[in-house]
Amino acid sequence: MVTPSLVAPVDDPRAGVTPMRRLAPALMMSEFAFTIALATPVQLLLALHLDAIANSGAATAFGIVTGFGALVAILSSPVAGRISDRTRTRLGRRRPWMLIGSFFGALALVAVPFTTEVWQIVLLWCGVQTACTFQRAASSALLADQVVKERTGRVTGLLGLAAASGPLVGLALADVVPGGRAGQWLATALFALGSTCIAFFLLREPRTDSPRLPLNLRTVATSFWLDPRRHPAFAWAWLVRFLITCAYASSTYSTFFLMERFGVNAEELSRVVLLLGILTISCVAVSCVAAGYFSDWIRRQKPFLAFSGVLAAAALVMMAWAQNMTLIYVGVAVMGISMGTFLSVDLAVCVRVLPNRADSAKDLGIFNVANSLPDSLVPLAAPVMLMIGGYTALFGTLAAFGLLGVLACSRLPEVGREGEPGRWTVPLTRG
Repeated sequence: MVTPSLVAPVDDPRAGVTPMRRLAPALMMSEFAFTIALATPVQLLLALHLDAIANSGAATAFGIVTGFGALVAILSSPVAGRISDRTRTRLGRRRPWMLIGSFFGALALVAVPFTTEVWQIVLLWCGVQTACTFQRAASSALLADQVVKERTGRVTGLLGLAAASGPLVGLALADVVPGGRAGQWLATALFALGSTCIAFFLLREPRTDSPRLPLNLRTVATSFWLDPRRHPAFAWAWLVRFLITCAYASSTYSTFFLMERFGVNAEELSRVVLLLGILTISCVAVSCVAAGYFSDWIRRQKPFLAFSGVLAAAALVMMAWAQNMTLIYVGVAVMGISMGTFLSVDLAVCVRVLPNRADSAKDLGIFNVANSLPDSLVPLAAPVMLMIGGYTALFGTLAAFGLLGVLACSRLPEVGREGEPGRWTVPLTRG
């Protein structure tokens, strides 16, 4: 029997609710699928394929591919959320889009290794981003739909663990399959699709009323905007996510960083990236679960966000001036602790400041723009920074963004104090 203290559906609390023993694993599997589909190509597979196609221009081509892909994710994320909010089927409004997005994303992934031109990779990668955006928009909204705020930190901590383990599994698969082979892409696609299917069958959704707004050009256009003057807490939470995620976007160039500064060749690259991935997931696993449970226990979220931003900046400074692999391993460990802490609390903050639960997928889609925008801006700006000062300039600049995110945290209202006036904090508004 489902206890109301653990699960809180949007509509009828007695009908169609997923028990927590199934809800948390299902959300974890969906998050796992999303990250394995996107992060594994970004961290390894795209670099290997572009290196074979573009040769010396691989780094520039990589920036073009990932930049356009992130731009497409920015445009599609709020729209995908709006469509999910207004969908009414017998299977629910979230589950169908999870499955559809994962299926078409897997098809596009399988096609990538057969491309011979950079523009072909750009088109397919944009397709992957669009499809996966529909999956994540629906999956993220289930957190707002069915998990009460007293348990949000714990669940988001588990989601952060799943997000970190996805790329690790993908890198492990890539290490088993010969480098540059289509089998690496196929294995990634199958694991992502299979994980989503498991989540689909574990989940249940409550029946909902008919949508209040029709799906037309006007409602789709409004998916991209939420007035920051009416909802300042939402706006500051968005800015915190954007700034700290800019620091984490440094991982986009980690493969080229290892090859160019430390001379890691293509044969060794998969193994080195896998070892770094294992170190990252170990640190993320401990910090993610611990921070999620601890934040729920002490009823505080802002200190964890600030702590993650400071650690991210420290890790980037270490890597910016690193001259040996030992310091790289230390920096990666510190970054892993930062990411785990951030992943466990950030999504809980975003869910807490949602203005209207009926539009949760659309509004979380706007938050997802803060995730995707750094993945677009950093690759586009990175060639300039690399020309100016190499990886020292690139990582140093991104460290500064992480510290700016720490300052922005001070504007957020704390858990349980949303209605209390403060000198620095902004109010939490609904409706």
